Amino acid sequence: MSKIASLNELSKLKNKFGPLIQIRQENEKTIITNTDVIDNSFKIHVLACGGTGCQSSESELIVRVFQRELEKRGLANQVKVITTGCFGFCEQGPILKIHPDNVFYIQVSSKDVEEIIDEHLIKGQVVERLLYVEPIHQEKLKTDLPFYNRQLRIALRNCGLIAPEDIREYIALDGYQALGQVLTEHKPEDIIDTIKKSGLRGRGGGGFPTGVKWELTRKSAADQKFIVCNADEGDPGAFMDRSILEGDPHSVLEAMAIAGYVIGASKGYVYIRAEYPLAIKRLQIAIKEAREYGLLGGSILGSEFSFDVELKYGAGAFVCGEETALIHSIEGKRGEPTVKPPFPAENGLWGKPTSVNNVETFANIPPIILKGADWFANIGTEKSKGTKVFALAGKVNNVGLVEVPMGTTLREIIFDIGGGTKENKRFKSAQTGGPSGGCIPAHYLDIPIDYESLASIGSMMGSGGLIVMDEDDCMVNVAKFFLEFTVDESCGRCTACRVGTKRLHEILTKITEGKGTLEDLDKLERLALIIKDTSLCGLGQSAPNPILSTLEYFRDEYLAHILDKKCSAKVCSNLVEYDITDLCCGCTLCARNCPQNCISGSPRNKHVIDNNRCIKCGVCLDNCRFDAVIRK
Repeated sequence: MSKIASLNELSKLKNKFGPLIQIRQENEKTIITNTDVIDNSFKIHVLACGGTGCQSSESELIVRVFQRELEKRGLANQVKVITTGCFGFCEQGPILKIHPDNVFYIQVSSKDVEEIIDEHLIKGQVVERLLYVEPIHQEKLKTDLPFYNRQLRIALRNCGLIAPEDIREYIALDGYQALGQVLTEHKPEDIIDTIKKSGLRGRGGGGFPTGVKWELTRKSAADQKFIVCNADEGDPGAFMDRSILEGDPHSVLEAMAIAGYVIGASKGYVYIRAEYPLAIKRLQIAIKEAREYGLLGGSILGSEFSFDVELKYGAGAFVCGEETALIHSIEGKRGEPTVKPPFPAENGLWGKPTSVNNVETFANIPPIILKGADWFANIGTEKSKGTKVFALAGKVNNVGLVEVPMGTTLREIIFDIGGGTKENKRFKSAQTGGPSGGCIPAHYLDIPIDYESLASIGSMMGSGGLIVMDEDDCMVNVAKFFLEFTVDESCGRCTACRVGTKRLHEILTKITEGKGTLEDLDKLERLALIIKDTSLCGLGQSAPNPILSTLEYFRDEYLAHILDKKCSAKVCSNLVEYDITDLCCGCTLCARNCPQNCISGSPRNKHVIDNNRCIKCGVCLDNCRFDAVIRK
């Protein structure tokens, strides 16, 4: 393929491939009506989820078996199997979608392939047992899944729809059209004005206005400037950025080139975790393709603008998600934050003006350019525009990746999209913002999810982690878990974070062991506020949030640990006792497996636990086949 030398050539290429990937827009939701990718001779397309989650569950093997079985049946020229990015419905993977039927199959294994080919592809009969069963009404659904109905996909618009390792499919869906328009029809100031009017704010956690950041970087005088994509996604349970890079890498590269043109940069870096091998692989392929097509490198689309992208790998340090620590890491230095100002927009990478933006932020740029600022600004709330991608995890039925308009309530995300809590257990709390966020109690389920609303109740948007907890979770233990993470991830540069978070963790440990006092509770709160006010960077400043929010909304659990020496969720082992009820039939399994030999009793007679010697390991509970062992 020769280089694309003009916007006109790019448009011709789009029109050539465009009819092969036909979509229609209905209420701003992408609905696939026909997918004849690259070759019109194929009558049926099988889209196989190729995200990290499904690949870990043999989706690659499923694709190989599909191709082998299609060859055997002489169908290889009629059915095309395509590996896409993440579908988002991770709880149900591996996932297949059959087009043009638009049938959605879940939890597929390689053993199911022959049945799908023989029954669905040949006979036209849906394989009922592989359909999604809606948990409330127990209804089998082959399409129109509730998980997707409430979503509005902008950043995730192409994930699960195109083959991420083929630039032609991205071009067919308006790929690089925004870059072409920017280079041929707009001045940098026009694009800054568009992004500012759209209301797009950074999706990495801080929520700083993207247009303002670009404007500040453009106004900083220098002989060289840089664009940096922050793909150092470190929140436990978060995989938003990874999925975008795995499923639609060109959207990020295109946006980086647009940002480079706007601020006057010719070089960009993607700082990505080395633990993301699939995202790295697909980025490498995308960069190579973009260079071959003349969409990265010199004289892009026949203009005087040149821009190229290089990957830089992080070693998994959570603090490197902070932009100044990230910049130091790219420079080959220790990943430590620095005092701001000066901000990277003035003095960033190698002392040059640098704009650092998150993956999801970049993914929103091309559609804003193509559809206009007003289109984006009309989505969301007054101060939080557009959509937000969340990694929905924890005690929820539909674990996965969701994208919803800002202002969507927590209840809608957890119960309408997420399908409610597992086993219908009582919802207790949701943690937003990862280890830096707060725990939101049930009486705030109807709060709109946006930057201001979350901040008003002691939480934060963060990069988009959303962990659901139920009645079986101890909130004191949850706070301890997140503190343990931040203690491990502190870079150690400032005393408040290096020492203060350790002291917080020690107090929490003391409380969960039943050794806490009311004085410890006062110390915990006082120290948390000091650390929040005096830490150097966002890691230390936000580390106390899980403590402060659980103290505010779940203080009764702290008091129960301290005064009653009880953990109501029966999680803290030092505050739990095991007992054997009258259901015991004397099978002796508990006694034979007890590491402390603290269970006595003869065969066929009820056994007894000596709690003075019991180490609360739970082996007796795990081994009992008659539900005779209980925790209390």
